[in-house]
Amino acid sequence: MTTLDQRTAHPTAARLPWVLAGALVLAAIAYPLAAGGGRDVVSWTIVLLGSALSVAHAWLSRGSHTGLGVLGVVVAASVLFEAVGLATGFPYGSYTYSDALGPTLLGVPFLVPLAWLMMAWPSWLLARRLVPAHRLGRIATAAAVFAAWDVVLDPQLVQAGYWTWAHPSPGLPGIDTVPLTNLAGWLLAGLVTMAALDALAAGRTPRLGDGAPMLVLAWMTLGGALAHAAFLDLPGSAVWGVLLAVPVLVALARQRTRR
Repeated sequence: MTTLDQRTAHPTAARLPWVLAGALVLAAIAYPLAAGGGRDVVSWTIVLLGSALSVAHAWLSRGSHTGLGVLGVVVAASVLFEAVGLATGFPYGSYTYSDALGPTLLGVPFLVPLAWLMMAWPSWLLARRLVPAHRLGRIATAAAVFAAWDVVLDPQLVQAGYWTWAHPSPGLPGIDTVPLTNLAGWLLAGLVTMAALDALAAGRTPRLGDGAPMLVLAWMTLGGALAHAAFLDLPGSAVWGVLLAVPVLVALARQRTRR
């Protein structure tokens, strides 16, 4: 008898990532239309759906070992980096979380490791598409995508009051609420996390396409940029979201034309 780890994912199970991705997109559309406590509920919903999608997709596409490994690696890395960051200011800069994010572990709200899960696995999958044959290039690309995602997301969550930076300047042009040190910290954390994910998953043949995680990544960056420009009064991060997406879109288009 074969197990799920030894055969192609069952068609019914294969739909699960798409169901989670579709629900996440709907929740993301609702975010700029909500307000107050309702917006907090939408934020939690997005992160819960995104983290569930990452673990489910890793499990269904590459087996239970990879699914559980992604969960363990990303949660451990996020708690480690965030706890050190809160205590020392390294590597992101000094910041404090508000009580709106709920219970904490070592000062790190439970929502934060789930947000890392939502972001990390799709970032690695995109890098695998862009740099399939070169491990170091793939890890560096995944870390850059991971950090670029936060360029769009961080100003939105600062605006929502989820955390505050002690010294938000200097920042990227057009973003005056998040310091450049945060970007440097995400690049460092991304390199460590993506190296671990690459060691865990790169040698495993996928049994499932990565369309659902790619949809979430695209929507949360480009759709997020649209929401920032049209609804959230965050034009700077909207522009950066588009600028950072352009090289990825060009690279993907060139890959398609070569096939």
